Amino acid sequence: MCDRERGWSEVPVVKTWQLIGGSAVAGLALSAAMVVTAGPWDSGQRKAERDRAASWSRTGGADHAAGGLPQAAPSAPGVLGGLAPRPNTGSTALAGALTPLLADPALGAAPGASVIDVATGRVLFESGAGDPMTPASTIKIATASAALAALGPEHRIRTTVTAGAGPGEIVLVGGGDPSLTAKKKSPAGSGGSLVALAADTAQALKAAGKDTVTLGYDDSLYTGPVLHTIGRDENIAPVTALTADEGRPDDSTFGTVERSVDPSRDTARAFAALLRDRGIKVGGEPAKAKAPAGAQPLATTLSTPLAGLVERMLTNSDNDIAEALARQTALATGRPASFEGGEQAVTEKLASLGLDLKGTRFADGSGLNRADRLSTRLLTALLAKAADPRHPELRPVLTGLPVAGFTGTLRARNTGDSPAAGLVRAKTGTLSVANGLAGTVVDPSGRLLAFAFLAANAPEKTAAEKGLDKLAAAVAATP
Repeated sequence: MCDRERGWSEVPVVKTWQLIGGSAVAGLALSAAMVVTAGPWDSGQRKAERDRAASWSRTGGADHAAGGLPQAAPSAPGVLGGLAPRPNTGSTALAGALTPLLADPALGAAPGASVIDVATGRVLFESGAGDPMTPASTIKIATASAALAALGPEHRIRTTVTAGAGPGEIVLVGGGDPSLTAKKKSPAGSGGSLVALAADTAQALKAAGKDTVTLGYDDSLYTGPVLHTIGRDENIAPVTALTADEGRPDDSTFGTVERSVDPSRDTARAFAALLRDRGIKVGGEPAKAKAPAGAQPLATTLSTPLAGLVERMLTNSDNDIAEALARQTALATGRPASFEGGEQAVTEKLASLGLDLKGTRFADGSGLNRADRLSTRLLTALLAKAADPRHPELRPVLTGLPVAGFTGTLRARNTGDSPAAGLVRAKTGTLSVANGLAGTVVDPSGRLLAFAFLAANAPEKTAAEKGLDKLAAAVAATP
């Protein structure tokens, strides 16, 4: 289903994000098959959770290999019990469980660790928690928090078509929608649709008695370099304000694949083809143009609500969405929509939440930049802020986290009979120089805990990931 708008009429948005707090902090186990069947996102709330949370008992499914029905995986106690203040117990046991695991050589020389009780704010364990480290993709938690704080979970990004400066010219104007698709049915779910936009544009042109146009495209909303500092890379497309399907040449929606060299031009070409399919003659090749100031749109298509974009970004560790959200945060704070503007805006919005940002740097939104710096203490503070009832706008940070053994980048980690399976929700982070894991879990005594672990210069990626998974499982299993 595509979301679109005719003229300036607004598409109503159901405030489903207000319903997600319970499932976010209860740590529900999700069936991988159910998620695939239902689709993980629906306007900022996971469909699988929304549809099934009320009917599930205290046992859930675990993701196993072929053969037989899934075995029961433990589900967390009720959320109200988890959020109630608890006596100051358990920190000694947690230290006993985590300290030897942190000494694993697979995690490098000096990993950072932080575990807190979300309800009380009490620190349960720390080791190097205040040291700024390269966060890799765990920085996406910060990017998401800043964007939600700046724009709110219901915000949608517009892609429009306006009349151009010359006779018979129309201009496709990019708003930076990372969910924009040129496909009839997007494999990623709802979002901005070039197909719907072309249909509405063709209808508006025919109503005005026009069937021949020239097409310009305007991607000037973003400024500065379009290439990430890592250069051309299969992990991210050039960052432009007009990109369909993340510059992917296939039907993939995440993972590495060679990207378009010029996403703006290719998106305009796809739009021209869609117009021709609808009886509009488009002369020549689309060319860069500037939409006239104050031009009224002929047609508009809207992105997935911001809450849904955040969830997609966190679940799949989507670098393209991350960089788009950093720029949208910059625009919301009056800064240039560039890498530098995004860094300034994310810093400002997180500071406005009362967070201690000493030693931090948000050189990009995705975590691909090795110059990024975060501490594990800041990561757990961000997760606690997202669970705070005073900040419901931040809740998609929690619901977007992959579920251990079931979804996203944690689907194949802490699986089977691991105490973390189905209970730990966490953002992964992987670079050649850094590994991380940060998320939430309800422990055996009913406390909602936030944890973060960062490792620098680990000898080998797979071994480092296993070491981080053991730490998360220990948090989940220690009362």
